[in-house]
Amino acid sequence: MNINLTIIGQAIAFAIFVVFCMKYVWPPITTAMAERKKKIAEGLDAADRAERDLKLAQEKAADNLREGKEQAAAIIEQANKRANLIIEEAKEKAREEAARVKAAADAELTQEVNRAKEALRAQVGVLALAGAEKILEASVDQKAHAKLVEKLAAEL
Repeated sequence: MNINLTIIGQAIAFAIFVVFCMKYVWPPITTAMAERKKKIAEGLDAADRAERDLKLAQEKAADNLREGKEQAAAIIEQANKRANLIIEEAKEKAREEAARVKAAADAELTQEVNRAKEALRAQVGVLALAGAEKILEASVDQKAHAKLVEKLAAEL
């Protein structure tokens, strides 16, 4: 065997193998690699979109949280104002009630004073008659002189 013939035979076999691979093996491999490259690119794009969406969602959540805190603060402020208003209304009602009770007590006191004056006048009239009886040493008829006693009591 000739070494040159072997090398030429191997070169021809290799060339046939290369042509066969380029025609039947290489296209499916390049297609699979292209599809894989496309899927990887789509995955990276999806990851970028997801990252952007996550940032937007975090910003929106932060805005919602801030708005919620502001609303809560506003509600608390309104509740405090309402509580102060209710307290002021209660104080005003208490003042009015106290004034009403005081006026009623003053009116009752005035009535009691008037009753006491009337009772005192009646007693003074009786005492005056008793004194007059003693002075005159005569019996004075109360029924006959009732008008006189009433006039005397009214003057006192």
